[in-house]
Amino acid sequence: MPREALEALQFARLRTTLRNAHDNVALHRKRMEESGVVPEEVRTLDDLRRLPFTYKSDLRDSYPFGMFARPLNAVARIHASSGTTGKATVVGYTREDIQNWADLMARSLHSAGARAGDVIHNAYGYGLFTGGLGAHYGAERLGATVVPMSGGSTERQIALIMDLGANILCATPSYALAMAEVAEQQGVDLRKSQLRVGVFGAEPWSNAMRCEIEERLAVKAIDIYGLSEIMGPGVACECPAQAGLHGWEDHFLFEVLDPETQAPVPEGDAGELVITTLTKQALPMLRYRTRDITRVTTAPCDCGRTHLRILRITGRSDDMLIIRGVNVYPSQIESVLVGRAMISPHYQLVVERRGTLDHVTIEVEAQCGVDAEAFPAIARDVARHVKSMVGISTDVVVKLPGEIPRSQGKAVRVRDLRPKE
Repeated sequence: MPREALEALQFARLRTTLRNAHDNVALHRKRMEESGVVPEEVRTLDDLRRLPFTYKSDLRDSYPFGMFARPLNAVARIHASSGTTGKATVVGYTREDIQNWADLMARSLHSAGARAGDVIHNAYGYGLFTGGLGAHYGAERLGATVVPMSGGSTERQIALIMDLGANILCATPSYALAMAEVAEQQGVDLRKSQLRVGVFGAEPWSNAMRCEIEERLAVKAIDIYGLSEIMGPGVACECPAQAGLHGWEDHFLFEVLDPETQAPVPEGDAGELVITTLTKQALPMLRYRTRDITRVTTAPCDCGRTHLRILRITGRSDDMLIIRGVNVYPSQIESVLVGRAMISPHYQLVVERRGTLDHVTIEVEAQCGVDAEAFPAIARDVARHVKSMVGISTDVVVKLPGEIPRSQGKAVRVRDLRPKE
């Protein structure tokens, strides 16, 4: 679709979304009235910027159903976050929302290279987490055969991938590497499986990790993006060009803003991604602050799709560390670590407060067979390259193989030991 027609569709759907939010969600109505915004007056993106933001805390403060625009008897499904850092964020879907989600996940999987008739091994967690069921319904909508494995039981996962002839793997990137590690320990070569594409998301990952996955699994590693507050997986997805994630603009309106000033940044510059839903019925979200740091481009993609492309998520504004005046995202350190000689791709960053400054200790894991006498030299090598590439001084601790915890879902990359404010 030409961008002019796409934008016309966006704004027609935006008007419907604004009316739905105003009429059926007290919080949105109150904020619109305080901002002096009438839904019918919003006709351009500049007009949209008159609307206030929506935050994850709004969902927690409205727990459980205060942000729903439909009564519970019109809600077909509920998902929720784990709530480990506070109250869970509860999200709801009408039957039409579920259908749109399945369509967008099917579109995303097709964009990644999956096709009807493929066997899709789904290792995303099922349950209240949106990843498992999101990928499952999309794969069925595509016409693929789904293996609903969920997370865990890694040895069985590997056996089923080999025995059932899976063509597509859906998982977090960190769990894909954990599967590769276990397979190698078992003497199973996943590079000889029938896998050709991996669709990886739910956590930030670097290009270095992509290269590691592609080498160890012999798949094309495709990035997929989503968040439960907006829909779940399938908000955006890469194509085989691997040149950015196509954001599905017929269902979502994307902005990139300076996280401090809230002003829009020029196309191609880094900022925080802000998303407005255009077709969600049960949970319309207006200018939702994702906290994800990225860049976007509307330049044509080699694949022919005209949707804007979201370039790789480099981190979250609330995950950024300030180390002796230097802004650092964990993904920057990961890009230095993954692929280095004698260490595995598993790591953790331990953040502590020393005096008035934050300090980072990098815990890395030696590869199997590396002599412990080499650990000090490995630590010096890692510290030197992090200093050179990222610009900060760190302590580095080299651990034995298997000592860093493995995750079957989202990897825990940062252990924050700083005192709570």
